[in-house]
Amino acid sequence: MCTYITEPVDLEGSAKGARGWQRIERAHVSFDHPQHAPLDHALEIDLIDGSGARVAVELSAASARALIGAMERSLERGEAETGEGAA
Repeated sequence: MCTYITEPVDLEGSAKGARGWQRIERAHVSFDHPQHAPLDHALEIDLIDGSGARVAVELSAASARALIGAMERSLERGEAETGEGAA
């Protein structure tokens, strides 16, 4: 079953794709049937630049949760060491 669940988010950063590094301004995060990953459903992340070019990621639910945890731990440690808070 298609979920059609999509969460858009504005971003500030960069991603490296086929054209090299590009500025990322937006992401669309969804949970649906993947285009390429051999999974029934996947967390899909499309990182989009100002021209509409994208870098896409498809992750299993377990992999997505592991990535979220690693991101949280990395932010907490980095902010504690640098004294910088979340933006």
